[in-house]
Amino acid sequence: MNCIYSQLNLQKKIITMLKFKYILPAALAIASVSCNKSTFNINTSPNDPLAVPVSKLLPVIESNLGAALAIGGIGNVTEVYVHRMTTREEQDQYGATGNNFYIRNTWNTLYTSVLSNNEVIIRDATSAGNLRYSGIAKIIKAYAFSQMVDIWGDLPFSEALQLRTPIQSPKFDKGSDIYPACIALLDAGIADLNNAGALNLLKPGTDDVIYGGDVTKWTKAANTIKLKLYIQQRLIKTVTTEVNALVTAGNLIGATTESFLAPFGPNGATDDRYPGFSEYFATQRGNDVSPWFYETMKGINAFMPGTGNFGNPDPRVPFYWYNMLTAAQAPKEGNQTEYRDKQFASIYFGSTGPDRDRSQQNTLSVFGIYPVGGRYDDGGALSVSANSGTGAAPQRFITYADRLFMEAELINVGIVTGGTAAARAKLLAAMTEAFKQVDYVITTYIKPQTATQAQTTVPVIAGSAASTTYMNNVLTAFDAGSAAKQLEIIMTQKWISSFGASVDAYTDKRRTGFPVVFDPSNTTMAPGGRVQPPLAGDPQQPAGQKSVPVIITRPYSVSLSWPASELNTNKNAPTQKQPGTYKPFWLP
Repeated sequence: MNCIYSQLNLQKKIITMLKFKYILPAALAIASVSCNKSTFNINTSPNDPLAVPVSKLLPVIESNLGAALAIGGIGNVTEVYVHRMTTREEQDQYGATGNNFYIRNTWNTLYTSVLSNNEVIIRDATSAGNLRYSGIAKIIKAYAFSQMVDIWGDLPFSEALQLRTPIQSPKFDKGSDIYPACIALLDAGIADLNNAGALNLLKPGTDDVIYGGDVTKWTKAANTIKLKLYIQQRLIKTVTTEVNALVTAGNLIGATTESFLAPFGPNGATDDRYPGFSEYFATQRGNDVSPWFYETMKGINAFMPGTGNFGNPDPRVPFYWYNMLTAAQAPKEGNQTEYRDKQFASIYFGSTGPDRDRSQQNTLSVFGIYPVGGRYDDGGALSVSANSGTGAAPQRFITYADRLFMEAELINVGIVTGGTAAARAKLLAAMTEAFKQVDYVITTYIKPQTATQAQTTVPVIAGSAASTTYMNNVLTAFDAGSAAKQLEIIMTQKWISSFGASVDAYTDKRRTGFPVVFDPSNTTMAPGGRVQPPLAGDPQQPAGQKSVPVIITRPYSVSLSWPASELNTNKNAPTQKQPGTYKPFWLP
């Protein structure tokens, strides 16, 4: 089990003993940071039993924020809900309940290891005049809470994180009240960072694992988060003035190297690899690439017409997942696969077929080098292990590509002027950057040549002939499409680009309706409640694989359940929601 989650179990015991869910002593940071390579000098303080310096808290907060939102965190639910991942766990068929492991642990991680410790930084850095630290902490607080609203809707905010007078049962604030507070926090964070009169005797450097204390980059990240929050509200309020002010000022993430992300790994004295990389050495792998996502990227998904994907294979495929089979071999463990297309093997969302739960530890395809720091698919067909990659993939919060996709959407819907030509140009820029981003993440963070099973021949994808052909085909579809189809193309490309960063993809799906995802109840997608894997895709069945029965018993979840542990212990908590009908405030 990843070290982060081992520490979460310890934190849960501490939380139970203290009965304080929303503000913990700074000493809790010690438990959390034992997964980090930093060492600690603990100083006494008249205010806290154990006071941890802000420079020691910051890297823990940033890493735990990344872990909470990653594959291995809440991504194990939201990746399924945007149909880039399938699993045998309860999130299949939108069934994640308040007892779901990932829902419970993400909630606990964000409130304890991230937000409670982050509040200590805001307090201590502000009182000491170290406003660069307080500015960063305010931006992190705003970003974390906004992501939580996007996931859960209403939640404890105004009465949470009380340092001096902790409240055991804080009220649940409305998401519509939390968003403006987050925007105010972002403005306050920017002001702190750029306060020329601040003492700043202590300034963040390498302890800031996101930006190394770079004030300019943090300012741009904060502005880009604001832009995203305004876009996410565009269906329920007019945001034209605020959006255009941000776009016109131009002080947004503007380069690959300015992307807002949290690095992980590689493995050292402690295991700080990307959480989703644990699949490479798990005793029972359970995170599978969705056949829907696979067929879209392979150019064989006929249920997304007019998007430019059908008949247009995406050259990022070998960067996104790794196949442990060769085209010719039978399954290594002698088991019949549910979904097989030559090297690729997986299971369906909503499957009730006989092969869904077969043990296929070294058969099913795994996430690759780009999303989790695993292996580039060079056709070697290894039975992957902890030595097959570095696990040093960063968790991408908002990338430069994301910012460009946001602007393409804004132009398409008329909030930013420019018309179809400008939207097309912004889409091209976004796709170009998305390819560049893959190379940047691999060479800057993952460094596959340093893995025990080193890969020294991972190709560059940006500027390749294959990437140019792919983008030209998408643009041809864009030129032929209506405004609505053009929006679908923009959001579909953003969905493909953001693989591994799924909270915003889940938000985009709910608020725009795109991309189109697999629906077992759709009689066109699953006639008679059955789906057909590619014919002759499995050499064990040369005449073609048998069709697979699929069902759906729940509506699409428009928010996630609150953790049952929260509802059971917080006297001011609401009753459990119906995830299929409980909308976040930004949905009309």
